Amino acid sequence: MEHITVKEILEATGGRLLCGSADTPLDHLSIDSRTMKGNDLFVPLVGEKVDAHRFIGQAFDNGAAATFTSEHDVMDDSRPWIRVADTKRALQALGAWYRRRLNLPLVGITGSVGKTTTREMVACALSAKYRVYKTPANHNSQVGVPITMTEISSQDEIGVIELGMSEPGELTIIANIAQIQMAVITNIGITHIEQLGSQENIYREKLSIQDGLTEHGILFLNGDDDLLKKTTARDGFETIYYGTGENCHYRAADVHLENGYPVFTAVCGEERVPVRLKVMGSHNVANAMVSLAVASVCGIPMRDAAERLAEFTGFKNRQQIYHVGGMTIIDDTYNASPVSMKAGLEVLNSIEGSRARVAVLADMKELGPDSPRFHYEIGTYIAENPVDKLAVLGELAREIARGVREQAPGIRVYEFMDRESLIEWLKTELREGDTVLFKGSNSMELGKVAAVFLERQTTENGV
Repeated sequence: MEHITVKEILEATGGRLLCGSADTPLDHLSIDSRTMKGNDLFVPLVGEKVDAHRFIGQAFDNGAAATFTSEHDVMDDSRPWIRVADTKRALQALGAWYRRRLNLPLVGITGSVGKTTTREMVACALSAKYRVYKTPANHNSQVGVPITMTEISSQDEIGVIELGMSEPGELTIIANIAQIQMAVITNIGITHIEQLGSQENIYREKLSIQDGLTEHGILFLNGDDDLLKKTTARDGFETIYYGTGENCHYRAADVHLENGYPVFTAVCGEERVPVRLKVMGSHNVANAMVSLAVASVCGIPMRDAAERLAEFTGFKNRQQIYHVGGMTIIDDTYNASPVSMKAGLEVLNSIEGSRARVAVLADMKELGPDSPRFHYEIGTYIAENPVDKLAVLGELAREIARGVREQAPGIRVYEFMDRESLIEWLKTELREGDTVLFKGSNSMELGKVAAVFLERQTTENGV
């Protein structure tokens, strides 16, 4: 936050100052009482299990300059305590208020799969001309987005904001806070179908990103997605399609992989630009095309944006490739869905010269009552695109194993219910020259398994 005092916080939230000075300067927001950046306003959120009001004292001890509270009506302290009805809603009101102070355009990214990689690639393409702010880490929620707004500085020229969704109505809330000029929907999958009930519901929720589009906004849609290619933006907004089909305004032609890396020609009208990526997998072609489309709309020649994209090497725990002890390790442990699981397996099979290709796969969460079938279908995919060895972790992942055993009995399959047993098996099984993919939902903590084999890592190129 720039040039903000408690007085402005009161204006933004309608809060009441219980004590302390209204002239106290504030530079940051924090929801973690253990972590302060300096002149922080602490926001004690009330969760299902923990009420962070009990950590207000700790927040002050660690350097907080002021705090929200919804549980105190009087307070005697030299430091500001700001009474609000609901700390989460006050945080959102502050984020929306701060956004209204900013003049820069924002690009909002949503979708079932690939939001973070797309965010990073769009930001990379835009950096060919602008100073770009982008969502840090995975701060894409009702709490993360308002904090993100307040971290944008007057020096930033454009922002790329990730907008997540896990429940009905959530995207409307955060899109209205962000007030974006451009919206990107990467795809419509089945992630969070457990909460939303059907893919059609997910589709409708994703389109609600338009609730936060400003006048004359632009909606970028994946023209290769079965649902999105039939969609147009609401009245008053422009629709731009990207992908590989003839229906796309920005289209990738002549697509092929060279040792797993996409090479293609970006086409827009009569313009044709050669593109070579340093991130593996054909799924990154769409990510690149929307990055070029957004950059082009923002006044950056496609060739300049493509040159900048050629420098992009990926994001942590998302198909990052390492060479360790003579092995190639693909760390894709951040999260998993059927689409991203298949993409990871495609990358594994694209690595040339492997002694053995080993897939280490864990449960995919939040897929609802059809979850066993979705896992079994991954087994079908592996049977059609075989690996040398498959190790699965978790109850649901056993369905992957069953699918492989029934359809490709020649593939060696191993099942584990705990990480320790899996680690011991990998220590005895992996050999120099092997390529190993680690892929599963974040809650399965497969990243801890991958980390065991990355302790002495030497990074080649990230993917």
